[in-house]
Amino acid sequence: MGRAHVSTDRPVAGRYRLVEVTHRETNRVSWYADDLRTGRPCLATRTELPRGAGDAARRAPSRVLRTTGTVGGLCPGRVATVVDAVDEAGALWTVTAWIDGTPLDEVLRERGPFTWARAARVGLELLDVLDAAHAGAVTHGELSPGQVFLRDDGPVVVTGYGLAGTTSAPRLTAPSYASPEQARDQRIGPAADLWALGAILYTMLEGRPPFRDRGRPEATLRGVDRLPPRTPVRCGPLTQVVRGLLRKDARERPTRQVVREALTRVLREAPPAEAATPDARSHGAPAAGGGPERSRRNRVLGTALAVVTVAVAVFVAARGLPGSGGGTGAADAPPASASAPGSSGAPGGGDGPGVPDTSPPSATPTPSPPGTGGLPPGFRTYRAPEGFSVALPAGWKRLATSDTAGLAYRVTFGADGDPRTLAVTYSERVGADAVAVWRDDVEPGLERSGRYERIGGIRARTYQGREAADMEWYAGDDDARVRTFGRGFLLGGGRGFSLRWTTPAADWEEPASREALSTFLRTFRPGPP
Repeated sequence: MGRAHVSTDRPVAGRYRLVEVTHRETNRVSWYADDLRTGRPCLATRTELPRGAGDAARRAPSRVLRTTGTVGGLCPGRVATVVDAVDEAGALWTVTAWIDGTPLDEVLRERGPFTWARAARVGLELLDVLDAAHAGAVTHGELSPGQVFLRDDGPVVVTGYGLAGTTSAPRLTAPSYASPEQARDQRIGPAADLWALGAILYTMLEGRPPFRDRGRPEATLRGVDRLPPRTPVRCGPLTQVVRGLLRKDARERPTRQVVREALTRVLREAPPAEAATPDARSHGAPAAGGGPERSRRNRVLGTALAVVTVAVAVFVAARGLPGSGGGTGAADAPPASASAPGSSGAPGGGDGPGVPDTSPPSATPTPSPPGTGGLPPGFRTYRAPEGFSVALPAGWKRLATSDTAGLAYRVTFGADGDPRTLAVTYSERVGADAVAVWRDDVEPGLERSGRYERIGGIRARTYQGREAADMEWYAGDDDARVRTFGRGFLLGGGRGFSLRWTTPAADWEEPASREALSTFLRTFRPGPP
């Protein structure tokens, strides 16, 4: 890669002599530098801090050192080793051991867009780092292609940990990769890193970021917050996961495990040579001892990630059936989606029945006693001739069945005198995004039915190793107001199920109702149609 020669009369912190500019990014410039104390090469990066940062700027070096040390311990060899950090002349200088690799954006400038498999490989390696950091409650918050170094003799190396939160600025570097919640200067968490991962995947595949840099950080951040991302045209089989990661509502983004399965599937289905053999060519990496004229080896793209064998479902969402929604008056059934196994594993082999942490506490069904796998008293397993099974309370039976030319059906269960219902829908008419189908296809029909009120956001989640989406809502008049919990998930091959549990709103928190929902979600099993 081309480098502008730079010399400085005064070493940074009296120790680091700047030799050549290696990389530029908004508010961030990196130099190849010599450590005058040790004689070793290093990477010195200057990050501009906002004016008036004051005490925050003085605390920034210690935060960077502390955070990077934490993440480096969680993910050894995958995070750049920070050897020093100083506040000098209104800028934060971060000094890392020399990284024998090339920033991702430099590779893209020289090589152009990546293939699907190559982008998936880099995405999986980034996800490994994010998984480790998030497990330690650390959010990157500044992730961009300039913070990702590609090597041919190992997985990617990530820099920039510890920058987020050093000042009151929503984003210090690369504002076009900021998440919408950062653009709105809201508190961020792991979902912001997933957004950045989606933006990086988009850039690798499309050759440009999803949001244009508008020259001024505040203008760029406004665009990220208010405008839709540029329509992807080269993302191919990764289109759905990229779109999902770039949802404005952080609660609607897919989980890390769902993303991992999507990327793994693309890598598994790639031609063997492309999936297993990294690309290599040269880029300038200075040898450990010598001056600016030292010989350099150029390295590019390529990593030695072993492909993890994961059973992956097709990441599309099933469109619903016309007809009743189990007493809700809905016109369409919810989507189906595929996710990966969640951390809240339920007894009996299913995934945890609770909804994500972002949902209201009252919406979380009570799980069955851990380790039992048995049914609550009175429940029995019902095996439907259509090809699914579910445990039902005593006295429950099929109340209604509708069918659409063998392509879709809905079965509603209940009991005489019991106002609660469970509707099971199967469909072979699938959409491409579980959350979007709830929002764009199902919700309009609910709104037309009258007295509809959604509860919280539509939530992407995991169910039985498949991507799923949950939505809850109220419907009906005050005297007959009902509350519905809906979940849709995919089986793959265009097939999907959705479940809707409806109760009188006043009875939602009743222990029997919570136990019933937990049991339905824990015991439902799809089967061949």
